[in-house]
Amino acid sequence: MSSEEKQGKASRRGRSAAPEDLAAIRTYLDQEPTRRDLLIEYLHRIQDDRGYLDRGILTALAETLRLSIAEVYEVASFYHHFNLISDETSPPPAVTVRVCDSISCGLAGGESLLGDLQHRLGDSVRIQRVPCVGRCDSAPVAVVGTRSIPFATTESVCHTIDQDILLEPIPLTADTYARYLESGGYERLKALVNEGNEETKEAIIRVLENANLRGLGGAGFPAGRKWRIVRGFPAPRMMAVNIDEGEPGTFKDRYYLEHNPHRFLEGMLIAATVVDVEKIFIYLRDEYAGIRALLQQELQSLAKNPPCRLPEIELRRGAGAYICGEESAMIESIEGKRGIPRLRPPYIAENGLFGRPTLEHNMETLYWICDLLDKGADWFSSHGRNGRTGLRSFSVSGRVNNPGMYLAPAGISLDELIEEYCGGMLPGHKLKAYFPGGASGGILPASLSDVPLDFDTLNEYGCFIGSAAIIVLSDQDSVREQALNAMRFFARESCGQCTPCRVGTTKAASLMAQSDWDQSLLQELCQVMSDASICGLGQAAPNPLLCVLKYFPEEFS
Repeated sequence: MSSEEKQGKASRRGRSAAPEDLAAIRTYLDQEPTRRDLLIEYLHRIQDDRGYLDRGILTALAETLRLSIAEVYEVASFYHHFNLISDETSPPPAVTVRVCDSISCGLAGGESLLGDLQHRLGDSVRIQRVPCVGRCDSAPVAVVGTRSIPFATTESVCHTIDQDILLEPIPLTADTYARYLESGGYERLKALVNEGNEETKEAIIRVLENANLRGLGGAGFPAGRKWRIVRGFPAPRMMAVNIDEGEPGTFKDRYYLEHNPHRFLEGMLIAATVVDVEKIFIYLRDEYAGIRALLQQELQSLAKNPPCRLPEIELRRGAGAYICGEESAMIESIEGKRGIPRLRPPYIAENGLFGRPTLEHNMETLYWICDLLDKGADWFSSHGRNGRTGLRSFSVSGRVNNPGMYLAPAGISLDELIEEYCGGMLPGHKLKAYFPGGASGGILPASLSDVPLDFDTLNEYGCFIGSAAIIVLSDQDSVREQALNAMRFFARESCGQCTPCRVGTTKAASLMAQSDWDQSLLQELCQVMSDASICGLGQAAPNPLLCVLKYFPEEFS
């Protein structure tokens, strides 16, 4: 940027938008009526084209949407994937490389990869350290542009840059709309819509209740009960589908969508029909660029040849904020705001999207609807081990021979999961510990590897299963280092709304980085975070730390 351009931009600070910026904004809005709730979508369009957001374009966007520049700027600066530059800053390099530094990638050499790339590429490429990108089964992972590089090396990343192959492809294994129809897809939905009576809807809810299907995003709230609650509030009702799986270690939703997106979409539409939903919003994490293109393609096919009358469906794109996996923060984001969790009550079942009763579900919960209606509640309940019933999708990564997504009986133990599904531990590695529910689920020692893995079975040990993200550690790993990795993640991802979480996670990470831990102070800090944080991020952030103090005293000798 020349000195004259910088002076021109500086002279417009605090003033009206420049004519050239206003003209540019109109090209990004596609001449459609502007909507406040599409603010994040507009920011994505601008950055996808330009590679960054500057003050001039944000001022023009604010003026066009009739918002204050502060309101637009606070949203743009909240999300990690928006690259804001000041008037004095030159635009960033054309290519961005993101290197995951979360637990699984760290175990697989992500830190060394990051250092090698910084040394090799210098300032010619923008290199970012980022949290989990949802591909822990192929760690370490780098993302060049939007293209994910599994088992990344310096050579594979540089080759991708040199060949200019920067866009994530649509998954080739996915079942298309035509193939899904040929296999009998959407017949369940058509039958429901054609019958359209309350008895049929009630029967579907009873199937969910008899199968004891619980929310599979982590909270585990009974699905059938949730449908009843939302149906009890007056229409119009909304629906929000959460595919923002940002929990380190989790990638099950990605796996299912890459293979059969219509099984999820039909389950979603059945739920919307039973609950009488007027409009559906699908909230997809920004890291899943290939899946976003796939869903756009398949939703267009569905709309062109619908099996029945469909509610309006909007696919919304996250922008790199783990907190938006929390249901009320996700709703704030869909409304075009910062992803700040809401105080409750009221709960979103009563007062959710745009103030309307809202049915919120994780993608995988909806994925099972068709199977339950086809095979019955007894089929689902017939699975299970160690006194538990049902099926669970386990995302397994870390020190095992075959990391991946495995559908296994609920209640299976870690020992059974590793031996029967993951091909055992890596050669030369002995099980030492494991995260049973991603970074927030705590850490258990090898001596508790026979505990059934399911909802509620881990509570007495100070842990929970959450989204069933299993990260396996061995005798070659420091558990306290992995707990520190988790705490740094929470400090980076805290929305900042409440002091216990905002300050507590940062302070805890600082104390944990010291060679000698002040265990008394850390215990006290954990208690405050657990008791006083507004949402689950701050309440669960202490779990890995507390588990290290409880189960691994030898690491402090």
